[in-house]
Amino acid sequence: ASFSGTPPSYAYDADRAEEQRRHHDMMPYIDDSPSSSPHLSSKSRGSRDTLSSGSLESTKSSEPDLEKGLEMRKWVLSGILASEETYLSHLEALLLPMKPLKAAATTSQPVLTSQQIETIFFKVPELYEIHKEFYDGLFPRVQQWSHQQRVGDLFQKLASQLGVYRAFVDNYEVAMETAEKCCQANAQFAEISENLKARSTKESKDQTTKNSLETLLYKPVDRVTRSTLVLHDLLKHTPVSHPDHPLLQDALRISQNFLSSINEEITPRRQSMTVKKGEHRQLLKDSFMVELVEGARKLRHVFLFTDLFLCAKLKKQIGGKSQQYDCKWYIPLTDLSFQMVDESEAVPNIPLVPDEELDAMKIKISQIKNDIQREKVKGVEHFMPSSKVIERLKKKLSEQESLLLLMSPSMAFRVHNRNGKSYTFLISSDYERAEWRENIREQQKKCFKSFSLTSVELQMLTNSCVKLQTVHNIPLTINKEDDESPGLYGFLNVIVHSATGFKQSSNLYCTLEVDSFGYFVNKAKTRVYRDTTEPNWNEEFEIELEGSQTLRILCYEKCYNKTKLTKEDGESTDRIMGKGQIQLEPQALQDKDWQRTVISMNGVEVKLSVKFTSREFSLKRMPSRKQTGVFGVKIAIVTKRERSKVPYIVRQCVEEVERRGMEEVGIYRVSGVATDIQALKAAFDVNNKDVSVMMSEMDVNAIAGTLKLYFRELPEPLFTDELYPNFAEGIALSDPVAKESCMLNLLLSLPEPNLVTFLFLLDHLKRVAERESINKMSLHNLATVFGPTLLRPSEKDSKIPANPTQPITMTDSWSLEVMSQVQVLLYFLQLETIPTPDSKRQSILFSTEV
Repeated sequence: ASFSGTPPSYAYDADRAEEQRRHHDMMPYIDDSPSSSPHLSSKSRGSRDTLSSGSLESTKSSEPDLEKGLEMRKWVLSGILASEETYLSHLEALLLPMKPLKAAATTSQPVLTSQQIETIFFKVPELYEIHKEFYDGLFPRVQQWSHQQRVGDLFQKLASQLGVYRAFVDNYEVAMETAEKCCQANAQFAEISENLKARSTKESKDQTTKNSLETLLYKPVDRVTRSTLVLHDLLKHTPVSHPDHPLLQDALRISQNFLSSINEEITPRRQSMTVKKGEHRQLLKDSFMVELVEGARKLRHVFLFTDLFLCAKLKKQIGGKSQQYDCKWYIPLTDLSFQMVDESEAVPNIPLVPDEELDAMKIKISQIKNDIQREKVKGVEHFMPSSKVIERLKKKLSEQESLLLLMSPSMAFRVHNRNGKSYTFLISSDYERAEWRENIREQQKKCFKSFSLTSVELQMLTNSCVKLQTVHNIPLTINKEDDESPGLYGFLNVIVHSATGFKQSSNLYCTLEVDSFGYFVNKAKTRVYRDTTEPNWNEEFEIELEGSQTLRILCYEKCYNKTKLTKEDGESTDRIMGKGQIQLEPQALQDKDWQRTVISMNGVEVKLSVKFTSREFSLKRMPSRKQTGVFGVKIAIVTKRERSKVPYIVRQCVEEVERRGMEEVGIYRVSGVATDIQALKAAFDVNNKDVSVMMSEMDVNAIAGTLKLYFRELPEPLFTDELYPNFAEGIALSDPVAKESCMLNLLLSLPEPNLVTFLFLLDHLKRVAERESINKMSLHNLATVFGPTLLRPSEKDSKIPANPTQPITMTDSWSLEVMSQVQVLLYFLQLETIPTPDSKRQSILFSTEV
């Protein structure tokens, strides 16, 4: 479960602290104090590791080790008992006022109504019963301890009752709101709720500690989020052969599933922070963002609190000091707007980083990852932890990834302070931009007054950010644990079927985003479905995944009305109607078949189907079994049969794209509808006479997609298997003169049909790039799309292992190979002219007239 963020540290409890000190040696990490709760800070990780040194290595453990491990198991269980006891005393303290309140509710002067009592104390009695039964079962077993003692059944039962927590958590927000309203309305209840007495642990029976209702109601939320930690600890010290092991594993599985389902809902609640009595400033959301400051990109950490938006910068850490933030600026939510202040300054120019540079960074990242992997393998083979080298490489990786994260976003997200100042962030995903806007607007409804913070208050708030932050790391692979999924590499086919739930007729389209290299990018866009409440797009897209874990979908209303174009933040004003996302689980997607799914987003439901093909499979060139048709058939056979220099399919598609696709945004990058592409493929294969009529009626992206598919399905690449390794070597030469001579000689040694077809395509792609200002397709973008298609060798020549044992090295060597293919094509696209010998020039001149 991915818990981060620490709940509030409320009253300091001296007894509890003393008790902890006593327990410290045996259970440094099972601890009921809210301040060290669920996220395993580095400190607690460390202490867990010191424990595990005495733990059990089930494979080669000697008797004393086993003894020690089982001894440890007893200590862990004693710790669990102590923490259960404290938890029960907190639940008792909540139940204590419940009886008199209920009794008073039936009198003429009730403190609270029965309904209010039911809401505030919802499910607390049931939770008490469950844990009391668990404690009463566990206590005698730990008292009569033997190494064979079993406790797994108790944990299994406890896990099976977690459903009660679901009800508690769902009601938590309402309970807190109701309690707050009742405190404001009733002084007697306010008094009660500030002074709830919980008895301290058994050594000092008669002592009690004061707690507020808020603190105590938070305890169950806190307890449930740590249920898996407790089980992990116990499992760690339970030998695999012990009868408890399978039961505890089952309990852990149930708890993890339960937690991942409520994780989403709990996170915002654990970041409460008390400002003044009765007023709560809570952290709602935080993340890293790139701010544009006088034309320079700066990495910031932004925090959205219940009443203000704060932009901070992480200070450089000096020698072991803990993290610290520096506040750059803040805007009270009442003063924040997304509209430009009237005569305000124009939107600043966003300095874009050329794709070539971003690609160079990606190449470096892939290379460093490769090196790290190699070092790890070397270390394993020689039984040597080559940690110094790996640390150095990881540092390099971190620098490159931070740089990529800083340089890649290009979509403006502007916030304005009504008192004049405007700030611009750069974001790479419309989904995230929309999410921030929604969260801010939602919260603004609850804010009514402006304010300013004193410098001390601001300092305190900024200091609290360290404790409160939920996003601890820049989203880089370097911060992933080794066993975390590296994401999926390959192709995801997505069919966007239809959507329902729109209130009124409008023009609707969807876009798809996936994450790669740690940030989200827009990958595909459906056509606009006009004047409808139930669009049926039925469009299929093929999206390349580079270490992706999430697919996002956004649904927009297209605004054609020119008067509406009062641009907010100087960007397109198509309105987002809904957005949603699905996790791309490698296990679920492995079975190669289409999987249907429905994404619900505020009242709108979008139906999708997804299918994943991993890199190993997606990049195979499959020669056609039949030698008729054009797809999957050698280019020499096709041109000979057609008596042409350039295959008919290439000429037809190029002509159609030049006729009406040159100003299409993202031409060749945006996927066409797969069913249209398949229909065209079939028509070309049977030499259907109506193919040009079919083409004129289809979306131009489908025609571009058909052309790409033709080259992708050639049984051997246009640049041939034989010459491919030489092209890859040639592009790596550092002397420009040698490089040019080598690359041109290689190009001219291609077989004639390949060369002529390539030059025909090259001219076309250059013409597409001339309209870059409109279609947004630079030479580099086109090289990225066509490079692998034209150069990727067929299976037998690929340097990639057929059954990769190490997916990580495999994915990175792929990225490197793909990037080198992009570089080769880009090289030819950027050459002013390609000198060709006379004999070939004749045929080339002739071919373009064909």
